[in-house]
Amino acid sequence: MNSKYKFDIESLGATKFKSPLKLSEVKGDKIFDFIGESDKLVFDLSMSEYEQCLKDGIAPLSLEKAGPRQNLYFDSRNVTAAIVTCGGLCPGINNVIRGLVMALHYFYDVKRIIGVPYGYEGLNPDKGHELVELTPEKVKDIHQFGGTYLGSSRGGQDVSIMVDTLEENKVDMLFAIGGDGTLKGVNAIGEEISKRNAKISVVGIPKTIDNDIDLIDESFGFETAFDVASPILRDAHNEATGAYNGISIIKLMGRDSGFIAASAALAMPVVNFVLIPEMDFSLDGVGGFLQVLEQRLHQKKHAVIVVAEGAGQQLFKDRKIVKDASGNVQHEDIGLLLKEKIAEYFKERSPVTIKYIDPSYIVRCAPANSSDSVFCSRLAYHAVHGAMAGKTKFVASRVNNRYVYVPISEVTKKRKKIDLEGEFWFSVLQSTGQPFSLG
Repeated sequence: MNSKYKFDIESLGATKFKSPLKLSEVKGDKIFDFIGESDKLVFDLSMSEYEQCLKDGIAPLSLEKAGPRQNLYFDSRNVTAAIVTCGGLCPGINNVIRGLVMALHYFYDVKRIIGVPYGYEGLNPDKGHELVELTPEKVKDIHQFGGTYLGSSRGGQDVSIMVDTLEENKVDMLFAIGGDGTLKGVNAIGEEISKRNAKISVVGIPKTIDNDIDLIDESFGFETAFDVASPILRDAHNEATGAYNGISIIKLMGRDSGFIAASAALAMPVVNFVLIPEMDFSLDGVGGFLQVLEQRLHQKKHAVIVVAEGAGQQLFKDRKIVKDASGNVQHEDIGLLLKEKIAEYFKERSPVTIKYIDPSYIVRCAPANSSDSVFCSRLAYHAVHGAMAGKTKFVASRVNNRYVYVPISEVTKKRKKIDLEGEFWFSVLQSTGQPFSLG
């Protein structure tokens, strides 16, 4: 039995108010039903786990089903909600902001919704950022644009000061849109709230184009990211085939996980090599990357290489570890290193034409595509339903293609990475034709 996870969602207290949503409790009346607290979804769907639970006579590990509850902790008409966006930009942030505002206003008749400007800095009065009022009229069109309507920043602020700001503004629920660092931050805010015995719900909505949030199927913005990257790979392929021994190197984001690089290569199957942080590879020697690239050029006269930003960091000698404001290791530019080493290797062998393309900041600033737009709205709605019921320190997310609530503490224990023995990576290798190992 997999007991390393704890999926119980914390609650602020008893639910004393009735939901204003006119939903049903009766199956078959063609009206959506309220979600009950006993509605659970099994986490591990494998037959082996099922058989083990039968053998042990215990219930399988389950997650709380997301959705509207009939009984609420908050009197929705007297709620003040706050929204903050943190970390790097990502497609879909504005869709989530819009979805939260619309759900709070139209579903629950919330009169006061506060936007926190420039990430967690906005909760520190010393930074001088004024809180802003959010209304449906202000946010109705923001989903058409990339970036974040509220602004963002990296790095944390003093947790005690941030909670002071929430209390001074009589905030009842805080929605934090961000990745691993943001989620850890809002969980810390939740812990401080608990210490004060305050009654503020904190909710995370997982955002990162790297798709490296653990346990969940996918973070919003990821699909748009590799969708936007795909035509760039197509054009890079045109560049490569337009020259004898043409080589295109495209660097995509992926600090610790290579999901964008791998997915973009599958979506636009003109890529011949995908290099990701999860894999070790050598440049030199028998079976090394440069030798395999040479074989490719000998056969096809062109090559398209996609590299994630965090790949091949072991190749940098005397590398110094430098971190950004969020605590993330700042990587050396693997794309430029590859360009340099490839040029050096082929200088005395055969002429090559190398094009290096880095579209990272274009990709992450794009507006959400249709699929991500749907995903963002649904995440926003589920986040609001959970907060209204008094649930706290959870993320609204999708697991096994079903919407659930997961404790923030569980999804931030480690980063999700590509399994090099998994079917997904095998699909990438089948698409590119590159060997299982390089060096």
